[in-house]
Amino acid sequence: HGLWNTADIFSSITTKLDKIGIEYYAPTLKHDFGMISIVELTNLLNDLILEKYGYEREIDIVGFSMGGIIGSYWIKKFFGYKRTRRFITIGSPHKGTIASQLIPKYPFRGISEMKINSNLLKDLSKYDYLLSGINCISFFTYWDLMVFPGWRATLNSGEKISLKIYKHKNLVRNPVGVEKIIEKLIR
Repeated sequence: HGLWNTADIFSSITTKLDKIGIEYYAPTLKHDFGMISIVELTNLLNDLILEKYGYEREIDIVGFSMGGIIGSYWIKKFFGYKRTRRFITIGSPHKGTIASQLIPKYPFRGISEMKINSNLLKDLSKYDYLLSGINCISFFTYWDLMVFPGWRATLNSGEKISLKIYKHKNLVRNPVGVEKIIEKLIR
């Protein structure tokens, strides 16, 4: 999930997954309004994944907004590329966002790590080759004011899907967007 959200943001998606009978795990990572570093949040995610699925089980990662950056960090820095089949990001500022440019590093470390040309994002892009064996899909909208401009919410590899949806949160709430995300998850 993204900044200022919990796993509840995925309720439109998880309701459909329940109906289809697809297992999922949607943890809430407490980011303290963007004050917790993405690195720290990824450590928490790694602990939760290991506790739930162990070290071997293949998984798909779906991340919304900052959650997609956390997923990318986990795949690239925690050897997640060895067990990730699909990596779906939804409105995730992989190339940074103008919206975080004026946010100070202290106390908002997590938000500042999503700045255009941040050290964290530059470092992650060096490891893009690790995504080569993963089915990567980036959902984004040109009408996103959180990840602005919207095209910055795409990975350098994989499929890029532009949704005609207004507002950042609607990427995971709008029925048309949710259907397209579900379609990619069950394929």
